[in-house]
Amino acid sequence: MKLDWTDEETEFRAALRASIQTNARPGWTLDDRDMPEPADVEAVKRFCAALGEDGFLTPHWPRAYGGREASPWEQLIISEETWRAGEPRGGQYMNTNWIGPALMAHGTSDQQAQYLTPITKGEVNWCQGFSEPDAGSDLAALRCRAVRDGDTYVVNGQKVWTSYAHAAEYCFLLVRTDPDSPKREGNTILLVPMATPGIEVREIPNPYAHHLIHEILFTDVIVPVSCRLGDENRGWDIVRNALANERVGIARHAHSEHVLDRTVSDATNHGVDVDDPSVADTLGMAYAWCEAARAMNYVAVAERISDPHGSRPMAAVSRSITGPMEREVAWACQEVLGDQALAGGTEADRQVVTGTTAMIAAGAYEVQLDLIGRLCLDLPRGK
Repeated sequence: MKLDWTDEETEFRAALRASIQTNARPGWTLDDRDMPEPADVEAVKRFCAALGEDGFLTPHWPRAYGGREASPWEQLIISEETWRAGEPRGGQYMNTNWIGPALMAHGTSDQQAQYLTPITKGEVNWCQGFSEPDAGSDLAALRCRAVRDGDTYVVNGQKVWTSYAHAAEYCFLLVRTDPDSPKREGNTILLVPMATPGIEVREIPNPYAHHLIHEILFTDVIVPVSCRLGDENRGWDIVRNALANERVGIARHAHSEHVLDRTVSDATNHGVDVDDPSVADTLGMAYAWCEAARAMNYVAVAERISDPHGSRPMAAVSRSITGPMEREVAWACQEVLGDQALAGGTEADRQVVTGTTAMIAAGAYEVQLDLIGRLCLDLPRGK
């Protein structure tokens, strides 16, 4: 795999960086990405609309859907630059990276006409209704039911750890439609408007991130069959591909490197000798983790290009490195800055939060190791 950027890709990155600097709200941080206030939700939409006008929101999409069929490498560049800037797309990176492509691959012409254009214009937020109280990392064990009733489904159940549910117009919802089938064969995707009667969103209070994660309760929610994505009971294949895209599409290494750069600057301002061997070793190890995560993300992108519809085990390998990277960078912030790493609103403080949760977010670390064992090493499934 060749890791050198072409002249065109370098120019693309520079133009994207200029667009972000022009259009992002001044002072934007990764805390704002969670959209805790209505003003943040509107700022995300304005930014994504401007990014779309500049050609940087969905360039990797096919021309038929408003893109220009840019390579996955340009998609990665977008992820790196937006994450370095605190991800001013908010949760809309989900729309562009895997919800939109899932609609292209499995949606009807009516669904594509309804949903894709608002995504390309940055006008809409989606949330992803996957995890449940007893089906987090073991997603196929879900119990949220959708019972067919003529031309509708009646949905009852609960989803948890749902990011951006408070700001979403739609939910990409995984439900069980055949409880008697093997757990990976009886699931279906529904595209559910969040304003549908019977849906209740509750924030999950936690000491780490405000307004980011929620539970969604569904009580006799009526969803038209026309809102089903793909065939009934065949939702698992759609989800598997979406999760692989998710794990490749988040360039968190770029933000972690930014945090380390800020940590070095802040430490110097506080009189810390960053050239001291012990401090330099701590920082060097954290930077090395960032480089390892970057390299594995690039390998996963290359795998995605060569085998777009396969099992893509390198996505799990990439994800398995991201969690420890976040943790090591958080540790470096605390070791180098001491109590200053916990100063509210700082990059280091946010990294401590991220490092605490990174080993379970988007699929627990142990589950990723189990996937690697089965998909790469042909080992039996862990218990």
